[in-house]
Amino acid sequence: MITLTIYGRRSCHLCESMKAELELFRARFSFTLTEIDVDSDPALERDFGERVPVLMHGQKYLCHFHCDGGVVAAYLAEIS
Repeated sequence: MITLTIYGRRSCHLCESMKAELELFRARFSFTLTEIDVDSDPALERDFGERVPVLMHGQKYLCHFHCDGGVVAAYLAEIS
């Protein structure tokens, strides 16, 4: 099973938008989505700063701020 991770913040409209966009891929790809609040850990808060949301698969960076549908679809197709 593929696990994608969104590093974000509570009450972040960009984070909510990215999650909604990722839902469109569920018809084609099987994955779980994990959310990590960067404000819950000082190291994450320092590492990500204001650059959220960030979508990753393990250590593989996929996109930030907005869901790049082309990148996400190509990556999920490649690893599926």
